[in-house]
Amino acid sequence: MVVVLIVLAIGQITGWGTIGLPAVVGRQIAADLGMDIVEVFAGTSVLYLVMGFCAPLLANAFGRHGARRVMIAGAAVATPGFLMLALSRGEVSYFAAWVILGGAGSACLSTATYILLSEIAGSDAKRSIGALMLMTGLSSTIFWPITALLSAEAGWRVTCLVYAAAMGLVCVPLYMFGLPQRARAPVLPRAVADPPMAEPAVVGRAADPKSAAPGHGRRKAATSTLYLIIAAISLNAFIAFGLGAVLIELLKSQGLAPAEAIALGSSLGIVQVSARGIDFLGGGRWDGVTTGLFAGAALPVAMLLLMLGQGLHWSIVGFMVIYGLGSGALAVARATIPLVFYDSTSYVAAASRIALPLNLMSAVAPAVLAGVLTRFGADMLLGLALLCSCAALAVLAILSQRRPRLRDTAQS
Repeated sequence: MVVVLIVLAIGQITGWGTIGLPAVVGRQIAADLGMDIVEVFAGTSVLYLVMGFCAPLLANAFGRHGARRVMIAGAAVATPGFLMLALSRGEVSYFAAWVILGGAGSACLSTATYILLSEIAGSDAKRSIGALMLMTGLSSTIFWPITALLSAEAGWRVTCLVYAAAMGLVCVPLYMFGLPQRARAPVLPRAVADPPMAEPAVVGRAADPKSAAPGHGRRKAATSTLYLIIAAISLNAFIAFGLGAVLIELLKSQGLAPAEAIALGSSLGIVQVSARGIDFLGGGRWDGVTTGLFAGAALPVAMLLLMLGQGLHWSIVGFMVIYGLGSGALAVARATIPLVFYDSTSYVAAASRIALPLNLMSAVAPAVLAGVLTRFGADMLLGLALLCSCAALAVLAILSQRRPRLRDTAQS
């Protein structure tokens, strides 16, 4: 399993790191293609949209051929995607490249790795997934400086060519020779392919004899809980994916030189991994809602600190540390909050319903926050992020009162 995790970590760091290219060279691309910076970041939005809509379409391929073969194909498809990006001359070819990269990402990035680990380890895959998340959190830390160096020496187009070679000559062979054939039928593809259940049963409430009888009230409670989960996860994803895309530009707006902004922005991954590590080590002591509450409380503090600091160095560093810890822990919470409310049979239906709004929010966030930053300034962007983070925290507080599993355990 150690070898598998190393192979997956290299592939995931390379995959996520290379598609993070606009965060570093967005202005170079905009100037070269005659596009607005918001349009450039919209390429990332296209990527997430395509990934979201392709996921259910790939379910049969995962089930029939196994995750290893699908991941090999995905890494191979990423190569022409980066080639097209390198050769793009305007909006049409630019966005077409991101469509290809989105299709490749849906086949070889996060979800595919979770399916592969479930094939190998079955129900014991949770800890392996957590360990993989620790390693892949370093993608921006490793690749933002690489992107900055390559683009400064040879331009962003050559950087894309190098990344095309990395996907084709590094990731494809790694997946071919470093990943095992599946040992068992995968768990996740069927969950994606099957239509959502009528209404997932909330754990704890369903176990309560007083609430077990079917009725409108119970269905209404289950539906409202699901919507609250979607709201909390989507709002936090909007902040995480949006700020992740424009972080370097945000740091520049605070007075940092480009090299300083890239260096400090790259350190975010280390802080996020530290937060994920703490949650990973203490994962048996608290659930996803508790993690989300503590992590979610850090985000408003980080936004306020940067707004009130007015570009002072200590406020920028403080923002990076507090935001990094909060966003790193929230990445884990997004994957584990539904587990608090759904048992194994209803979790898959809930997860399938959460996936689409989550991907849509992740898709629109980079372009929206880039537009706010360039047109209205950093304070407006931070104000919007503050509003979303406070709203997400309020929703998590409501969910904490609906935590049936912990409440029922305490009462028994």
